[in-house]
Amino acid sequence: MAGRGKRIKGSYEQVDRDTVYELDAAVKLLKDNAKAKFDETIEISMNLGVDPRHSDQMVRGVVSLPKGTGKAVRVAVFAKGDKADEAQVAGADVVGADDLAEKVERGEIDFERVIATPDMMPVVGKLGKVLGPKGLMPNPKLGTVTPDVAKAVQDAKGGQVEYRVEKAGIIHVGVGKASFSEGDIAENICSLVDAVNKAKPSGAKGTYIKKISVSSTMGPGIKLDIGPLLERAGQG
Repeated sequence: MAGRGKRIKGSYEQVDRDTVYELDAAVKLLKDNAKAKFDETIEISMNLGVDPRHSDQMVRGVVSLPKGTGKAVRVAVFAKGDKADEAQVAGADVVGADDLAEKVERGEIDFERVIATPDMMPVVGKLGKVLGPKGLMPNPKLGTVTPDVAKAVQDAKGGQVEYRVEKAGIIHVGVGKASFSEGDIAENICSLVDAVNKAKPSGAKGTYIKKISVSSTMGPGIKLDIGPLLERAGQG
């Protein structure tokens, strides 16, 4: 424990918490300080000037990270017949209908993404109290209620992530692994930032993106210089 504490303390000493860093410099710091014995996740935190308690200030969506997430995502699909077959061929980990609903009701949830065909929503809708709090409820606006289950499964497996603002106006999203190259991490960060920036809700007043910071699982938060980052992200 003492060695771990010394390593973490050293990482924090390398980051000036009062400084905002240009993206490439921040990513280099991230990788230099990610010294845990496992492949740390790179996470981004965005403080937004919104109050998600108001429907016209909710920020939610999906974005496909160009370099993937580095994480294997288990996908469940509610579908029948040919659509169930399509989902399995596309690589879905769990496929079912009423039988899958029964498993979910029992708390047997071993997946991170749920997709459903439109005809299955009467069944899935009854699971709202179970799936909703976990952020797993399929939503047509997010592309997780769709007849094209094969594409939805491929997107989920291929690096698509969901972002959703929390009650305090903050978005947290994993955007890669410390083992990624600096360029790949930066590209993923730009894609996420651009998506959130374009998702500015109609009810947002004043400064929309107030602060952005990045960190690795065991590392300190590093503040990013927002102006140049937004310009770079928009050029992607």
